[in-house]
Amino acid sequence: MLNSITQKILSDSKQRGWVLEPDAKRIMREAGLDVPESRFAATSEAAVQSARELGYPLVAKVVSPAVLHKTEVKGVAVGIDSDQALQDVVSRFSGIDGFAGVHLEKMARGVELIVGAKIDDQFGPVILIGMGGTGVEIYQDVAIRMAPLAQVDVKSMIHSLKGKRLLEGYRGGEAANQVKLTQTLLDFSKLVMDIKDVIESIDLNPVFCSAGACVVADARIILR
Repeated sequence: MLNSITQKILSDSKQRGWVLEPDAKRIMREAGLDVPESRFAATSEAAVQSARELGYPLVAKVVSPAVLHKTEVKGVAVGIDSDQALQDVVSRFSGIDGFAGVHLEKMARGVELIVGAKIDDQFGPVILIGMGGTGVEIYQDVAIRMAPLAQVDVKSMIHSLKGKRLLEGYRGGEAANQVKLTQTLLDFSKLVMDIKDVIESIDLNPVFCSAGACVVADARIILR
């Protein structure tokens, strides 16, 4: 059962055909998924104030109803560590078509994963998990199952990944929290089933999984 917040976001986004990232993150939070602490700022002055509340370093992303793929317009900046650096980023973002403000959030760390969903014409809702990072398109290390997912499905998906050793702490690296990862996928599956009639796809990329949490660092929801 969707709450009123999620219902309103989806309704307000229908004409555009997709959900702005701050709103997509709100939907994820309402569904029980972890997202970074964040702020929205419409001006450079407000961005600096928000950054001081959050604490550097930060990630900044352009918010624009005209921009679905932020990286294509260089609308993402990471590792921002000072007021001046942030002001420079906001100044640059302000020249992007439809600029409405910036989404600021704390940087997340851990093993990079991709999590997604698609409403297939034949099979209905399907869920994907895969290893993320710069090599995601090269290695295509993913597992796919039909939704809704049960715990046994999630464990099978994770176990089938070639990169699962990274999640287990490969060569002294920090192991990901398997309990948090499993719950993230189960909560995501439930959300997908709840909104399957109004969405075309959802992409969570990346999801950073560490020993403490699995955090959704980026979320894109495409509507029918």
